[in-house]
Amino acid sequence: MAKTGSGEDSSGGVPSGGSQGGWSKRIQQAVMTGVSYMIPFVAAGGLLTALGFLVGGYDVSFVASNVATKFSLWNLPDAQTYQQNGIDMLTDRAGLALYLGAVLATLGSLAMGFLVSALSGYIAFGLAGRPGIAPGFVGGAVSVSIGAGFIGGLVTGILAGLIAAWLASFRPPRWLAGLMPVVIIPLVTTLIVGALMLLVLGRPLAAVMTGLQTWLTGMSGASAILLGIVLGLMMCFDLGGPVNKAAYLFATAGLSAGTQASWEIMAAVMAAGMVPPLAMALSTAVRPKLYTQAERENGTTAWLLGAAFISEGAIPFAAADPLRVIPSMMAGGAVTGALSMAFGVGSKAPHGGIFVLFAIDPIWGYVASIVAGTIVSALIVTALKGHASRTRSARAERRQSAEAAAV
Repeated sequence: MAKTGSGEDSSGGVPSGGSQGGWSKRIQQAVMTGVSYMIPFVAAGGLLTALGFLVGGYDVSFVASNVATKFSLWNLPDAQTYQQNGIDMLTDRAGLALYLGAVLATLGSLAMGFLVSALSGYIAFGLAGRPGIAPGFVGGAVSVSIGAGFIGGLVTGILAGLIAAWLASFRPPRWLAGLMPVVIIPLVTTLIVGALMLLVLGRPLAAVMTGLQTWLTGMSGASAILLGIVLGLMMCFDLGGPVNKAAYLFATAGLSAGTQASWEIMAAVMAAGMVPPLAMALSTAVRPKLYTQAERENGTTAWLLGAAFISEGAIPFAAADPLRVIPSMMAGGAVTGALSMAFGVGSKAPHGGIFVLFAIDPIWGYVASIVAGTIVSALIVTALKGHASRTRSARAERRQSAEAAAV
């Protein structure tokens, strides 16, 4: 997993590790920090929303806020009326199920509402320490309000962090130094970032976000399958690194839209991310002699890690043999992503693997996609490792024959 924190100096200024490496490296690390801090919001919000659908029915989101705030355990709601495409509809459930589902869905929606602000705020924190948090969060809130979404959150987080870090580099008089990290830097940075977003950057970024959402909503057929392939390749490229996190961020940021396209992207990303640990576990079980004792033990653990969508379960194998393992995993991930999109699988949950099957539809398509990708990756990595083992054995035999001839 990415590092989730960043050390600060005693004044709350620039993180202590910030002087190491160039600005591009610092920005990359800060984005990873932002994504890592955002993931708990995604997990909590997404799973609560999924539980809300499970308990309250598929249509609970249309009435969740109204039911959660106007009813109680002592005043349970009847089936509620809502409009869809101009037609009056009645909720599938009523009573306690509808009320509890509405509470869960409302909590999930509120948690998901923090995604962009958390991303922006903790990117800024990764660059500038504590003084960057407030302007980053405010910048993220501005991004949401003008429709710039997570793209705007990335921009405001980086801007807030860079500006706050620059202001922290000044050496103020001693009487002013104590106010810099808690008042002056957050105030000035928030003003600059907020003004830039509202006056200059907001509308162009909102247009980009709208275009992206339109494209995703309208994708079908070959374009959807191609997107699934790309996302599958990204999820399996570095197993929890920047590329993997970029694909995951892309998927989770879209969940707040609540569209079928966003759910399909989430399903493809989660399914592909499960493939590497499962494939390595299968390979170690089928051809244990190709692996060391430690790797076989890791393979046993990888079954559970893969089932829970923890891609990092394959890292020990990739670190030991990257040239064979990583391409094999990417091939299986591409297959899984493509099949998931082709089957139209959607996931309302952002994490959990097989433990959130209640939030995935159709389940058969999800399972079939994962099984197919796992088999493909396991076959390829087993074949590559078997070839390498035979090559090493042949070389050893030739060396022994040469030594015997020399004697």
